[in-house]
Amino acid sequence: MSETSTPGHRRLTKAHKLSFAAIATLGAAALAATVVPAGTADADTTVTAAPVAWTQVVEGVQAKTVQQHLTAQTIVADKLATDAAKVEAAVKAKAAAKAKAEAAAAAAKAKAAAAAKKAKAEAAAKKARALKEAASRSAARKPVYANNLDGWIKESLAIMKAHKIPGTYNGLYKNIMRESSGNPRAINLWDINAKNGVPSIGLLQVIKPTFLAYHVSGTPLDQYHPVANIVAAANYAADRYGSIDNVNSAY
Repeated sequence: MSETSTPGHRRLTKAHKLSFAAIATLGAAALAATVVPAGTADADTTVTAAPVAWTQVVEGVQAKTVQQHLTAQTIVADKLATDAAKVEAAVKAKAAAKAKAEAAAAAAKAKAAAAAKKAKAEAAAKKARALKEAASRSAARKPVYANNLDGWIKESLAIMKAHKIPGTYNGLYKNIMRESSGNPRAINLWDINAKNGVPSIGLLQVIKPTFLAYHVSGTPLDQYHPVANIVAAANYAADRYGSIDNVNSAY
């Protein structure tokens, strides 16, 4: 019959068995000599004591073997538990690191977006300020002309200068006073132009076809408007006479 062993226990070889038998015999003899008083022991007592000693030895060996096995299992279990704890800790640490990295990336992205938004808002505000300042400077540079003959002539001269139309204050003034006495609503209803249905109108008494032909952009398209009337008449005079200053009579 083949020898078998319980899982986790070492198989007892023949040498082990012989050793256990010898130990058991010696133990039994020693126990018999110790337990049975001299002079009173007989053959039966000695024979019955031996099996008791053998049983104790075997049980002791088995108990020690079981204890060793349990100790080994405990060590293995402790190592497995330690390894599992380490793996779990590593997984948790990796997850925490990943979450931290993602949070940092999200925070950086949000910070960059906020910075870009702030920069855009600041650029828009800067542009708005620049436009406002430019408009303010433009308004400051643009003179305010009085709403009278002096103001109309001065404003007309500024427009004429921008469009390179020759003429002076005195040249405009003398012709205005001769033609309309400075009345922007003046109208001639008795000359040949009036008879032809195109009366002379305004400060410099311009007929409509002439006004339309020599009108200067940037001024109202209105014959009665004092500045528009002056500039158109000066433009016509420059084209025909070289300058309004050269006109000394009806033109």
